[in-house]
Amino acid sequence: MSFMVKHMIGGQLKDLTGGLGEEKAEGEKSEASAIGMTQEEFEEYQQQLAEEKVEREANFAQKKAERATVRSHFREKYRLPKSELDETQIQGASKDVELPSELAKMIAEDNQEEEHKESFLGQLKSLQDVDMDQLKDKAQATFVDLKETAEKCEVM
Repeated sequence: MSFMVKHMIGGQLKDLTGGLGEEKAEGEKSEASAIGMTQEEFEEYQQQLAEEKVEREANFAQKKAERATVRSHFREKYRLPKSELDETQIQGASKDVELPSELAKMIAEDNQEEEHKESFLGQLKSLQDVDMDQLKDKAQATFVDLKETAEKCEVM
């Protein structure tokens, strides 16, 4: 019954006084003892939580920097304007940031393919893929059309 009275009137009384002079009752426990730990264990636990949080934040910043590196690579590749946000994320990383090894491998393969396509042998190979018979027939048809129009021309 006292709980009900305290619950019903306590909230209104606290609002009226603004929470001044609020002290823990004898029945209430400290935060550490409420979860079944001693004060030293609780402080150690809080310190461990803080260290884990710092580690998570560092890992998150590292991942953000890696993503920014990938974005900046593609910005360079496709000649897009640079982003200041990416630069600050890369500089904000505690470790050196490089492209992921799988992506770097794919980029190297792409560069080799592009170099091969641009070379003379690459151009010759692309010519081999062309159907020469079809190209020859098309050229002859065009030549015949030009010859017929030239014969119809009154000026010549």
